Amino acid sequence: MRKTLVLLAAAAAVSGCTDAFDKTRDQHAGDGSSSHLSNMTAGIWVDPQGCEHWIIDDGLEGYADLRRTPDGKPVCNSNLPRNVATGPFKSGSTFADPL
Repeated sequence: MRKTLVLLAAAAAVSGCTDAFDKTRDQHAGDGSSSHLSNMTAGIWVDPQGCEHWIIDDGLEGYADLRRTPDGKPVCNSNLPRNVATGPFKSGSTFADPL
């Protein structure tokens, strides 16, 4: 019985390691459309430490990724205000965002 429980727990833990969705596409659960994230307009949010993040908000889902230099280092010490999102990161959405 103990072996069966251990094997079931191991199988459950490993099953969470696979990608269930294509994370490069916006699934648009609200309107049924699907678009590659590179086709959407991103804005920039600066975290409290001064590092910049690309952000996209389609009204129902939101996406964020650390902004990096070509050599992979994070873009930090920004002149933009901290804890503020700038840019048209909500444009292109067909889903109404009440906030």
